[in-house]
Amino acid sequence: MKAFYLIKNGNSEKAFELRDLKLEEPGEGEVTIEVEAFGLNFADVMARLGYYKACPSLPTVIGYDVVGKIIKKGRNVKDLEIGQRVTSLTRFGGYATHVNTNHNGVVPIKDDTDAGVALALATQFSTAYYAAEYSMNLQKGEHILIQAAAGGVGTALTQMAKRKGCIIYGTAGSEEKIEYIKNQGVDFPVNYRKQDFYEYIKAQKGEKSMDAIFDSIGGNYVKKGLKLLAPGGRLAMYGAAQIAGNSDKKSIFRQLKVLFGFGKYSPTQFFGNSQALIGVNMLQIGDFKPYILKKCMTDVVDLYNKGEINPVVGKVFDAQDLAEAHNYLQQRKSVGKLIVKW
Repeated sequence: MKAFYLIKNGNSEKAFELRDLKLEEPGEGEVTIEVEAFGLNFADVMARLGYYKACPSLPTVIGYDVVGKIIKKGRNVKDLEIGQRVTSLTRFGGYATHVNTNHNGVVPIKDDTDAGVALALATQFSTAYYAAEYSMNLQKGEHILIQAAAGGVGTALTQMAKRKGCIIYGTAGSEEKIEYIKNQGVDFPVNYRKQDFYEYIKAQKGEKSMDAIFDSIGGNYVKKGLKLLAPGGRLAMYGAAQIAGNSDKKSIFRQLKVLFGFGKYSPTQFFGNSQALIGVNMLQIGDFKPYILKKCMTDVVDLYNKGEINPVVGKVFDAQDLAEAHNYLQQRKSVGKLIVKW
């Protein structure tokens, strides 16, 4: 058994080391998965750079989603069987050939399901489903804004919102990505490198015009977004990618700039306008409401099997190219889901 250990923060070429992995027997509610591939998420980049507070002390194995087969299971695991091919959320430990994880974050998939699709369902689509259905309760005809709409969660949110009959505004950082999000169903695409999204939407629809906003960037994107939020509107945050930037060096000044960029808020402005500012973190949902995590994952796999959603795999890397994969994601070159295969 092998795993890529995060041994130091910073440059991806020096951050990881392939080591032998000693894995304990699965606990009461756990299964052991033999991993065929694992996913890359922006939280991985944040952990590598030292910005992710939940990351265990180094050296550690990060990674939040895997696809593979169950080879062992602990007592009290009744809903899964040895030999099943599954997609799974993991609370770290995913960058490995084998991982133990709680059965509530594990869902069976068909043997012919593409590995990248399976990983996107576990993380990006489950996150989007929870945000759209549970947190935001999207309604037909609502005007919504999706930041970073070409990313994994952005793609999933676009498909979820389209199913609901929403009018979608979406941001992306290149003309290639603009075409991509158009094809995914974004009605009003905005290239944020050429045009300020706030000014564009204000000109198109006016201030206080968005019923729901999904933000993975943070900082002043949230501040501007709140200006666009209509009475009764909701803004969901599920990341703060602006903190990472394109540098491998951790910068307290960049952190402070982003944090101050959020602005200051009072509860009165939210109840006065019947608005909501919502955080989405599926690791916390898995820890404290595992039955909801299981429901979200089961529902998105079912939607995929019915042909109602279609995850996009942006790029597949070999395990030996993990550092390159991290750089690709950090530089925001990707669309859809990035995966790493053993």
